[in-house]
Amino acid sequence: MAEITIAGADLTGGKNDPKGKKARRKAAARLLEALIEIDASGRYPRIEVVRPWSDHNPIIVGEMARPGAIDWYLTRELKALLKLGAQITVAPSRQSLDFDDPLFFDAVDEQRFDLRAKKLFLFGPERMALSLDRLAHYTGTPAESFQRHVLFTNYRMHVEAFLERFPDAERPHRDDVQMPAYHAPAPDSSGVTLINIGVGPSNAKTATDHVAVLRPDTMMMIGHCGGLRNRQRIGDYVVATGFLRKDHVLDEVLPTTIPVVPTARLNRLLIEELEARGSEFRMGTVYTTADRNWELNQQQPLADMRTARCVAVDMESATVAANGFRYRIPNATLLCVSDKPMHAAPKLAGAAAEFYSRSKQIHLDIALATLDRVRELHPRGLPTQDIRSYVEPLIGAE
Repeated sequence: MAEITIAGADLTGGKNDPKGKKARRKAAARLLEALIEIDASGRYPRIEVVRPWSDHNPIIVGEMARPGAIDWYLTRELKALLKLGAQITVAPSRQSLDFDDPLFFDAVDEQRFDLRAKKLFLFGPERMALSLDRLAHYTGTPAESFQRHVLFTNYRMHVEAFLERFPDAERPHRDDVQMPAYHAPAPDSSGVTLINIGVGPSNAKTATDHVAVLRPDTMMMIGHCGGLRNRQRIGDYVVATGFLRKDHVLDEVLPTTIPVVPTARLNRLLIEELEARGSEFRMGTVYTTADRNWELNQQQPLADMRTARCVAVDMESATVAANGFRYRIPNATLLCVSDKPMHAAPKLAGAAAEFYSRSKQIHLDIALATLDRVRELHPRGLPTQDIRSYVEPLIGAE
């Protein structure tokens, strides 16, 4: 496969001219086709972007793997670059490394790949290839099936509600998967994916580590929590505005001194949906722990919760949010209070089953309605200015 170069300035039609839009769409399709052909030939595709408007980063170069898995994303970003007048060259790069090549192990180390420097793509091709393969392994569905909006749950009941809402959703291709995924597709991959990550922050980290290479428009945790405030009731909702990270699974790569907050625009849409429905909710800090039985050794956790003025406790939310922060993905957390451990209302089998049956569909509906608003207001994805710094990747930043 020979290299191909397309200059946005040479395309017919202006920025807002229908002919220009058509020309950019066709040009992006040609570039994507070239990327896929190079990948199929056994080499990593290389993209060079010449940006005449940039004084400090006029040329940015990068490699990737399996571009077909994120074709919607690449098409969107390539069209945007061409609209700005960039010149884009696609060409073969290095021979792709096999997973069993000793060099592959070194290449996936993110500490060797500076996430802070301005680059074309956030991940190296080896890291991308590994994550796409592991997504299929863990979720039982190919990476190409994932949609632009990803929901995470730790309960089978939300899966049941999702399949009631989307009976034709794609399901895992086998039964023995650790974190099954379900996909309700829409044009340009603008649908919704639900992943049942199970319980605990380690699973949350595993799932979000690999989902991140797909560059989704949103990630949202919809789980249950223990309510910590007197006036909360079973069935009330919690919208996280911050996290007390006591899960510890990301401490070495993202110190707890770094503040992690959900995406403000996504939170605002969640709150508007809750208010429109008249749903009871509280905003505040969520305490996330790796200890499912923290109540058995509660002195220090309670002291931390009180000092941080936490409103809820769970086991996954901070982990999802922290990886959303690391990997520049808009994220939010919508929890439902299932028990009140400090107020003589622990989670017991009988009451929990009744609560799950009542709450599962409404909880999911609130999240899905919020995503509908995202599509309506931000069809090209939520602006990411508030989750990236001044030295961010080019692709993936609006």
